[in-house]
Amino acid sequence: MGDAFHLAYASFYKIDYLLTWNCNHLANVNKKEHIEAINRKLKLFVPEIITPLQLFKETGDENER
Repeated sequence: MGDAFHLAYASFYKIDYLLTWNCNHLANVNKKEHIEAINRKLKLFVPEIITPLQLFKETGDENER
């Protein structure tokens, strides 16, 4: 229920990014197309669903983090 609410909120208010650790449901590459198809069918915005790890820029120097 919480996942659905977060996705609905981000879609309705056109929030660019939905940040989640939930890789079983929201941040699951296998469900991405399904979420996009439903939102488009409902004429809703499709937020970019990402995990916190995707926000970090990887560098070659550990001291730069």
